[in-house]
Amino acid sequence: MSQAENHKPGAGHDAQVKMHQGEIDIDAARVKRLLAEQFPDLDAGSLALVRSTGSVNAVYRLERDLYVRLPRLEKWAASLEHEWNWLPKLSPHISLKIPQPLARGKPTSWYPFPWAIYRWIEGSTYQDGLIDDERQAARDLAQFILELRSIAILGAPRGGRPPLIELDAATRSAIETSGAEVDAEAVLAVWTHSLESTPWDGKPEWIHTDLLKPNLLVEGGRLCAVIDFGGAGIGDPAADVVPAWSVFGQLGRETFRQVLDVDDDTWIRARGYALHQALLIIPYYLKTNPEFVAMAKRTVEEIRLELR
Repeated sequence: MSQAENHKPGAGHDAQVKMHQGEIDIDAARVKRLLAEQFPDLDAGSLALVRSTGSVNAVYRLERDLYVRLPRLEKWAASLEHEWNWLPKLSPHISLKIPQPLARGKPTSWYPFPWAIYRWIEGSTYQDGLIDDERQAARDLAQFILELRSIAILGAPRGGRPPLIELDAATRSAIETSGAEVDAEAVLAVWTHSLESTPWDGKPEWIHTDLLKPNLLVEGGRLCAVIDFGGAGIGDPAADVVPAWSVFGQLGRETFRQVLDVDDDTWIRARGYALHQALLIIPYYLKTNPEFVAMAKRTVEEIRLELR
């Protein structure tokens, strides 16, 4: 799931809302203590919770130009190390802004995971009303994807999801547990059609893998940054075609497909991945992250609209 920052400092609350069983307590006092022990020169700075639809990391803005990311669960701690290793290698090839990790925090007995400090990126989370021209936004995001795909780095990690057929059981279970939140008959028909696409067997390419709205930042009416590279790696390029439904409406979707030159099989696979991801989000976060659920429902609706 997404680990994106919503780039809106919290108002009056400094504890991160829990979303997962076994999630560790994270609040401003704990973050201040980490800073005091490991980066004492930063301890005196202002610290504010960043409200987020992200479910992987807690995020606190530190002073004007830094932020702190802290994994919520142990299984996600490796994503920070992943970003630390690969973001500096990807950055020279990308024209949009991407995260810049600055310092790595160490686990302690009372916060047992690695954590990290990053350079703050100015911008607001992607919302339709903040974009001057959706078709231009689609071109900008497609250009980012093409730049990412063009990077050739030895030793790149694998990225992306398993083949759709391996996601079948989980997707059908999510449809069932979503209940009245989705039109089960309609989405099942779309999912079944997605399984008929030709499995990918091409050359692996760099993919971001999580291009949802919370991972895109906007400034001055234009897309300005892409964040959250914790799952980036090489794999099926269909993973990065998901924004056709998770981000854009019809106009942007058409432009996005045209610029990326997406063939029919890749398009159908991507639609399947978009539907699978959205359907897993809806029942899991229904009570703990309603904004994230609303985005997932919109994705499902965009898929339905396209196929009418």
